[in-house]
Amino acid sequence: MRIDVVTIFPDMFREVFDFGIVRRAREAGLVAVHVHDLRSWASDRHRTTDDAPYGGGPGMVMKVEPLVEACEAIAGIGEGGAQRLVLLSPRGAPLDQPKAQELSEQEHLVLVAGRYEGVDERFIEITGAEEISIGDYVLSGGEIPAMVVIDAVVRLLPGAISDPQSAAEDSFSRGVLDYPHYTRPAEFRGSRVPEVLLSGDHAAVREWRQSRALEDTRSRRPELLRERR
Repeated sequence: MRIDVVTIFPDMFREVFDFGIVRRAREAGLVAVHVHDLRSWASDRHRTTDDAPYGGGPGMVMKVEPLVEACEAIAGIGEGGAQRLVLLSPRGAPLDQPKAQELSEQEHLVLVAGRYEGVDERFIEITGAEEISIGDYVLSGGEIPAMVVIDAVVRLLPGAISDPQSAAEDSFSRGVLDYPHYTRPAEFRGSRVPEVLLSGDHAAVREWRQSRALEDTRSRRPELLRERR
């Protein structure tokens, strides 16, 4: 898989992919991540990528020309390419586990990090970019959301995690939250690991985990259970 990121702050990505699962996936050749400075496609000597909004109002808007030209150069957008183009934006559809799984099945993913008040709407109209949000809150820009998308996607690539069952049992993968986890010691400051986990009875352990996953989902995220109906 190839992932390209378009941003005005490429240095923010300098070391973030050098750790954990993403680093191992890169070293194994499962994914290649390329970060591009949007200012490389600016047409003036000041490398301008934003301007005041038509109609007035606060803040600045990212210009359409460098955005479109960057994506055309990187992804062949508008030329029948098979790339998936995503704009990180608070207006986008929420990123969830099914969406991460869907994106992980792409051969080429292009992520555009928005900034300021947003991007010129014509960028979306011309390129057909899909808008994705990582939550109902506003950050300073799309760089951190792009990192979140990459981490969520890369760990789902076949071979990225040594035990595929681990990803299959993550929170949200089965429509519910994950069950509680315990490890040594069996007792700490008077708090003991549930006896069923020490019993060696795999069927009982499996039943306990399923029950706790449903119980925790019902108390913490009941809307997930409603969505399963």
